[in-house]
Amino acid sequence: MTETRTGTDRAAGETLLVRDRRLLWHPYAPMPAAVEPIVVKSARGVALTLSDGTQVIDGMSSWWAAIHGYRHPVLDQAVRNQLGDMAHVMFGGVTHHPAVELAETLVDIAPAGLEHVFLADSGSVSVEIAIKMALQYARGVGRSERTRLLTVRGGYHGDTLGCMSVCDPVNGMHSMFTGMLPEQIFAPVPSPRFGEKFDDSHVAEFADLLATHSEEIAAVVIEPVVQGAGGMRFYSPDYLRAVRQLCHEYEVPLIADEIATGFGRSGELFGCDHAGVSPDIMCVGKALTGGYLTMAAVLCTPEIAKGVNAAESGALMHGPTYMANPLAASVSLASIKLLLSRDWRSEVQQIEDELTVGLAPAASLPGVRDVRVLGAIGVLEMHEPVPIARTQETLIKRGVWLRPFGRLLYTMPPYVSSVSNIRTIASSMVEAARQQ
Repeated sequence: MTETRTGTDRAAGETLLVRDRRLLWHPYAPMPAAVEPIVVKSARGVALTLSDGTQVIDGMSSWWAAIHGYRHPVLDQAVRNQLGDMAHVMFGGVTHHPAVELAETLVDIAPAGLEHVFLADSGSVSVEIAIKMALQYARGVGRSERTRLLTVRGGYHGDTLGCMSVCDPVNGMHSMFTGMLPEQIFAPVPSPRFGEKFDDSHVAEFADLLATHSEEIAAVVIEPVVQGAGGMRFYSPDYLRAVRQLCHEYEVPLIADEIATGFGRSGELFGCDHAGVSPDIMCVGKALTGGYLTMAAVLCTPEIAKGVNAAESGALMHGPTYMANPLAASVSLASIKLLLSRDWRSEVQQIEDELTVGLAPAASLPGVRDVRVLGAIGVLEMHEPVPIARTQETLIKRGVWLRPFGRLLYTMPPYVSSVSNIRTIASSMVEAARQQ
């Protein structure tokens, strides 16, 4: 998979790295970065072409967003077509076809009852908006004392302030901000694991917290079935059903963070579909645009919208400059239609089958604590933190790009990945784990 490296490409890559190191921060990295980034020159299909001509399979889907791969002709054309009309127009006092059609499509495919849509900038912002909806709803229905959120440990919901307050406060990525964030209420990590038998004892502590604090809880926030960047855990849909029922009993809105799970990643179109439940508010992002542009959406029920409008503001108090950006809305619409036009369930199932077989040998390795697969997600959980630089060097030599974090070496490949692609990813992960 390695092409001849030219002197020009090498010089260009080295120069760019020097400039990058001098100027740029990278996600969750010091300045300058401790681990030198790789230079990507282009991307097509499921492959990234590096500055030296090397091609690697992107086993991350660009942080789980590029579900159709790169340079897909349908999505490329959607962007070109929209550019012929307008790249952007403010959404304050204005509307346009891409936004309306996208909202209609989201309502059509979402769990039942979600009938109103707020188009946001990013996943983190969508969670902020969902929290605002819940807080304004509480005020609108005469429950202004409800100002806190109930969530579970092991969760991750974004990097902005409201989001950080509902991420795991101890083992998450934001513990250094404790004391500066709103103090929320945390139940234990959801259990049992996906596929294991559930009973009421698994949700007992959550139920006790909701009963004890129901008069102050504005909403429950949870990632349905899959906890993403907080630990890549898969838990029983029965737990989610129980949480949904408890929210009904205590008249507390349920916010489902489907940013990582939406659009088929877990084997169902949405994580909530595993449990057959509908939240009161739902956030989607990442794969929404197929990885082309940044956009997210918040969907809610008519009851939530009515309560928000009844608050003293009379309006949902949020309005981004790039809200409902026509380019992003157009490619989102094209991405959803493209997904639904294919047998995406079979694609995801094939990935699950291949990862299950391909990652199985890692279970016997001394450094591996757990191996788990669900849908198009494969995880090797190690006993010790993964040495990122050394692991990525091993993976790139084998033609694969992954981005480990903490003790997790994981993959979320594009759905269009071939059997050969997935087998290469899995064998490379096993080899990297063997070298830990």
